Amino acid sequence: MRVFGIDPGSERTGYGCVETDGSRHQLIVSGAICAMASDSFPDRLARIHAELTRLLAECRPESVAIENLFHASNARSALKLGHARGVAMLAAVQAGCEVAEYTPTEVKRAVVGYGRAEKTQVQQMVKLLLGLDHLPTPHDAADALAVAICHIHARPMTTARSPLAAARTADRPVARSWRQYRPAR
Repeated sequence: MRVFGIDPGSERTGYGCVETDGSRHQLIVSGAICAMASDSFPDRLARIHAELTRLLAECRPESVAIENLFHASNARSALKLGHARGVAMLAAVQAGCEVAEYTPTEVKRAVVGYGRAEKTQVQQMVKLLLGLDHLPTPHDAADALAVAICHIHARPMTTARSPLAAARTADRPVARSWRQYRPAR
């Protein structure tokens, strides 16, 4: 399964694509789409849309996970962020991808285990979960990768990884919580 994560922003939009087999995650691509300071706001949105459209065509993910607007310092910032999110969602829908949204708290809880984690903690866990040699930078790219990982952890795998894995799990009930987990004998 391949998931493309997006951390929208009008000045810098982070992106990251992660592939998983259900137990191991692998980085496909990550980075940030940066706007030029001289660009008008409509030009920034056009650049975000064009770059995401190109990246989604290259990566061909099954689904796209986008960070949801949670709060902003003022109404103008929230409105600009909403426009950037809309452009990102449009690119995902045009690429034929399923779109899921997660709040920053949900993302941090899924990746770090604590909903109020610091950005450096998120970066460190993304590095560990993807087996990277260095911290993903900039923060926007790390956040986008975290959104993708959150989506992977939120969804059960719909396809068996192999016939052997399917046979091992066929006779065991699926654990919905860590409290229900029982190791294989």
